Amino acid sequence: MSLVKVKTKGQVTIPTRLRERAGLNVGDLLEAKLEKSGKITLTPQTLLDRHIAESMEQIKKGQFYGPFDTAEEMIESLHRNSKRNKKPSKRTTGK
Repeated sequence: MSLVKVKTKGQVTIPTRLRERAGLNVGDLLEAKLEKSGKITLTPQTLLDRHIAESMEQIKKGQFYGPFDTAEEMIESLHRNSKRNKKPSKRTTGK
C-alpha cells in the first residue's frame, strides 16, 4: 500500500510503481468517482469513453435530437433548432 498526500489545489501524485503497473502515461485521463463508502476511485478513461458517458447522460435527460434517416434530415433539424435556441443580440433587441 502506498500513501499519498493531498497537496495544494487537491493534487496528488500517483507513485511511479503504481502508474507503471496500471500502464498510465503522462496526459492519460482518469475518471475520479466518490463511492458511497467514501472511497475515491480513479479509473483510466479514453476521451471517447468520456464523450460516450456524457452522451448517455444527455439521452437520459432527453437532451438530444433524432434519430434521422438521412443526413439531410439531420442538417434540417440542426438549422431548425439553432434558430430556436439563438439568443437575441443586443442589436436586434434594442438594448
